[in-house]
Amino acid sequence: MKKALKCGSLFCPQSGSVEKNVVILIEENKIVALQSDLEAIPDSFEVIDLQNSFVTPGLIDAHVHTSSSGEADTLAGSTLSTPGDVAFTSLRNAQLDLYAGFTTVRDAGSTGFIDVALRNAIARGDVTGPRMKVAGIAMGSTGGHADSHLAPHIHDTLMPDLCINGPESARHAARYNLKYGADFLKFMSTGGVMSLGTTVGAQQLTADEIAAIIEIAEMYGVHTATHAHGTAGIKAAVRAGVTSVEHGMMLDDEAIDLMLQKGTFLTPTIIAAERIIAHGEAGGIAGWMVRKAQQVLANHKAGLQKCLERGVRISFGSDAGTPYNFHGRQGYEFELMVSFGFTPVQALTAATLTNSRLLRMQDSIGTTEPGKLADLAAFSGDPMTDITAMQRCCFVMKDGVVVKNTAQ
Repeated sequence: MKKALKCGSLFCPQSGSVEKNVVILIEENKIVALQSDLEAIPDSFEVIDLQNSFVTPGLIDAHVHTSSSGEADTLAGSTLSTPGDVAFTSLRNAQLDLYAGFTTVRDAGSTGFIDVALRNAIARGDVTGPRMKVAGIAMGSTGGHADSHLAPHIHDTLMPDLCINGPESARHAARYNLKYGADFLKFMSTGGVMSLGTTVGAQQLTADEIAAIIEIAEMYGVHTATHAHGTAGIKAAVRAGVTSVEHGMMLDDEAIDLMLQKGTFLTPTIIAAERIIAHGEAGGIAGWMVRKAQQVLANHKAGLQKCLERGVRISFGSDAGTPYNFHGRQGYEFELMVSFGFTPVQALTAATLTNSRLLRMQDSIGTTEPGKLADLAAFSGDPMTDITAMQRCCFVMKDGVVVKNTAQ
């Protein structure tokens, strides 16, 4: 199958430029050539007209939770759902991400290894969905952000006890996740906004526990991601060699120095805290959660501006699935990034080229170059002048297959 995409505007993250009137030639699932002549298209190619749209490489969201759907009360939903419910929910959410232009997502923690099953079903072609990298079960300390906080007599059979208490249990939890198919390891260095009873900025894993997880990841050749708000937890993870810091909302100058030295990625997820604050208790969100969201977001803009100025590698992640942070609507994160000081080019690069490097997939996705997979998205409007255009996806191609086309 051969296709020719006529692009009125094409974003090229490798140069940070927007090229006008480009034809992308695709054979099977690969980009084979780019040309500037819109009319000299071989007869054997099916032409798709995107001249009135803004075309990008397929977007990459480096932090989603497909098993969650943006409920205000996440505990109520999880206690009433069967494994089958969660599986169908995860599929629906992944498809919403795909139709919003995200042809690749990194699931940063699911339940019962349903993310692994979904990734495999998509890869086999059994169902339609984005390409997925998955973490399996997120790891953390007893009583920490990854723990259930249910009453002692209540047990969640979808969440095995992977709570870490010492380096040996950290190694066990890491190996357990890899045994059942995780692509990378996710752990909680600090407290979180959505966990009852945890102090959001407090470090929750010791340096040797963190190092033990990363040791196993390096042995298996996979990358690592840490949930971390407080600066002590951020620095402990970065010193140990974590690949990416998720959220990073309370970092300080020393943490930025360390991230630059280590080449650590930062995934800001502004939208997660912003949505909780915007909807608040009136939207059914617990007051303690709203207050913690306000606490972490207060420093985030200044911290991100320092990271931008100094050249920290910033990736795009939405934390889709957290309260009122709905799958398929995470394009709003682009708008928030620009309001926090990013240029449109920086925001789009974070969701394409930078994320392909974070996922160690830069040889196959992230840019529209010959030899790359034919993952593309198009949007109504020009995000270089109106970043809200990134919330109006009108075309999606994944692996050379058109999965959405409402372009005019």
